[in-house]
Order: sequence, then C-alpha cells, then structure tokens
Amino acid sequence: EEALAAAHREAAAAFGDDTVFCERYVERPRHVEIQLLGDTHGTVVALGERDCSVQRRHQKVLEESPSPALDPALRTAMSEAAVAFARAIGYVNAGTAEFMLDGRDFFFLELNGRIQVEHPVTELVTGVDLIAEQLRVAAGERLRVETTQSRSGHAVEVRLYAEDPRSFLPQAGRVERLRLPHGIRVDAGVEEGDEVGTAYDAMIAKLIAHGPTRNEAFARLADALAETEVGG
Repeated sequence: EEALAAAHREAAAAFGDDTVFCERYVERPRHVEIQLLGDTHGTVVALGERDCSVQRRHQKVLEESPSPALDPALRTAMSEAAVAFARAIGYVNAGTAEFMLDGRDFFFLELNGRIQVEHPVTELVTGVDLIAEQLRVAAGERLRVETTQSRSGHAVEVRLYAEDPRSFLPQAGRVERLRLPHGIRVDAGVEEGDEVGTAYDAMIAKLIAHGPTRNEAFARLADALAETEVGG
C-alpha cells in the first residue's frame, strides 16, 4: 500500500494525473515467440514457436524449437493469436510475435518486424529458408510456405559472445584463436585475427544443432561446444 501511495504521488507530481496501473506479477515466466511470414497477397503463415527463456542481462542466450512448455493445443492457440494480430495490422514481411507464457496463460509483448538472431532453429525444424521467403515478399511475390508447414525434429541455438564470463559484460580485443565446430550449423561473424570492437554487438557466432529429439539435439550441441575454442 505504501508503494502504491508513493506511485500515486509521483504520477500526480510529474503528470498531473495520479492514475496507476497495477500489473500481474509473474514469478517465473517463459519467453515464447511465434515466427510469422506475411506477403502482399494477404497470406500470413505461422511457422511454430521458439523458446527463448534462457537469458542473462535481459538478453537471450539459448533458443530452441519446439518449446518444451507447449503442447499441440497451446501451440495452436498461440499461433492463431499471432496470425490474428499480423492480419489485423496488415503485416507484410518476416516477423516474430513475442509472448510471455505463464502456465497456459500467454500475453503479447511485441512484434519484431525483422529477422531474429534465432531464426536458424525455425529453419532447421521446418526446412523453410526464411531469408529467401523474405526476399520473395519484398519482390511482391507469393509465399511458397504452406499454412500447415511440416516440422521435423528439434533444434537448439546458443550464442557465442566476446564477454567476461564473471560479469557477462562485453569485452573488446583481438580474436587470437578461433576454432569453430564441424557437423552442426555455424553462423559466424568473425575470423581468427579479427578485432572485436565496441561499436557492434558482442555476439561473434551462433552454433545451431538439430536432431530427431530434444536430447539428441542438445547432445550434438554439447559435442560442438567441446570442440569450440575462442582465445583473445
């Protein structure tokens, strides 16, 4: 009650209006997002979800698809909500509808009108080249993706950062040794000898593993991380 009274006073002093909105406190939410594609011909397609709940400093670290927290009914409900939103605003492009998930309740956060860093996990489980489809949309062509696109297996991505592991704060400097794994998908932005500067994001590579099951995908990722070496 004291905090609410203080918020009323602050709002009245700052804005001349003491209205305060009280939001539900969600103790352990999950971050689940739906990949969308919309073309200029009125087609909007949802390509399933990505679970991005593993974060630090409010930044995603690990992303996987499908989400271990969703069953078919919840997946359908979230996908339908994302498509309805995209259609309501006439959305055209690749995009991601982000949700907060609390049990079986989900709440819309935002729509990211771009390709996400974690788009490879969706590509690996659906077989859809999202960048190619985005270029088709930009050219005014129709999507080649089905509304019931098939899904296969499980994919997981981790981000490789130039950071101090004690504080998770970005670090600049030269990459003196870089050994990236084979056998999984690697999207890298630097090579050995490159400088990691302060003008860009500290992420230098993404490692994405795919397997028939979640356990196999994570096992392949673990093997790949054991191969990985970064020195600077």
